[in-house]
Amino acid sequence: MNQFVYYAPTKVYFGKGQESHVTEYIKQYGGTKVLLHYGGHSAERSGLLDRIKNLLEEAGLAYVCLGGVVANPVLSKVEEGIALCKKGGVDFILAIGGGSVIDSAKAIGYGVVNEGNLWDYYEKKRTVTGCLPIGCVLTIAAAGSEMSNSSVITNENGQLKRGLTNDYGRCRFAIMNPELTYTLPPYQSMSGAVDIMMHTLERFFVSEEPMEIYDHFALGVLKTVVHHAPIVLKEPMNYESRSELMWASSCSHNGMSGPREIGDWACHQLEHELSGKYGVAHGAGLSAVWGSWARYVYEADVKRFAKLARELFDMKEEDDHVCALKGIEAMEAFFTSIQMPISLHELGLEVSDEDIRELAHKCSFFGKRTIGCVKKLDEKDMRNIYKNAK
Repeated sequence: MNQFVYYAPTKVYFGKGQESHVTEYIKQYGGTKVLLHYGGHSAERSGLLDRIKNLLEEAGLAYVCLGGVVANPVLSKVEEGIALCKKGGVDFILAIGGGSVIDSAKAIGYGVVNEGNLWDYYEKKRTVTGCLPIGCVLTIAAAGSEMSNSSVITNENGQLKRGLTNDYGRCRFAIMNPELTYTLPPYQSMSGAVDIMMHTLERFFVSEEPMEIYDHFALGVLKTVVHHAPIVLKEPMNYESRSELMWASSCSHNGMSGPREIGDWACHQLEHELSGKYGVAHGAGLSAVWGSWARYVYEADVKRFAKLARELFDMKEEDDHVCALKGIEAMEAFFTSIQMPISLHELGLEVSDEDIRELAHKCSFFGKRTIGCVKKLDEKDMRNIYKNAK
């Protein structure tokens, strides 16, 4: 393992009722006027939004609201938030929701502080120099954005989904009450479970020899999800299993299971084009392409795939190739068992050859990059993986 820097400054408040202290946490970071940023109607229907509004009013904290964040947050909503913050003198953003809301909040925070066209920063034409302070009240175990330095948004002009990774955008605090996830639809909960696994798997397949301790962390997260996701599917109000998934979400994306910088990330890049174009749930899109990607690249690191199969699914095959392929089958069987798709067809997409060419062209940044580290994938490889995933 080469030199690395580990940085995870987000303060976590975990457990029942932690959201009742939200104003204390906001004040710790100098917040006086807050943007409440949230998604659809669930935060309103559950009463969570009203509870937080009441707490802010009792604490003498002014606020403005911006809802309507969609599953794959869009640039136009971010720009609306930037204008609202600048006009209202907002100095703190509170994201109430999951990864989409948090990513949108980070983008707004970047846009308020940094001059010029925000999309230039997501296209890596410019580098951010700051961000409004952000906190979150997490309502889904999935993306791990509450402890990561990543933000991903979609530009509706061209249906381009791009990410920005910078420590300025890290949440100052994250409130995690597993009870707030009880009312999630099963599909959303299981899509979140897949996202947790994929953030971990992207770090399991790496460009250099991993530290043994990272493997233990990664496999621990994966085993936790494999055990507890089916329980949550059957018992959505099981506090212990909801707790396990919520903390697994953070641990999957806070660097404990491996450095982001040496991970593969090909599946995420392939999926970003699917959700950017078709608006599918991110986790479901990941499970739909993972098997196709794995079969396409496994021979480039067959021992690693075999290790995953043996450690996670207790495969006994001595031959690494056989073991690796059976492990891929076992992963897909698990996705199926929690009602997640394992093909584009099961995802609800019937893609044409022209669609595949467009997806691959965008994923390759119009022929300017490769993706992955297990095997470097060019635009032709991307087309093949999408085709095999149909």
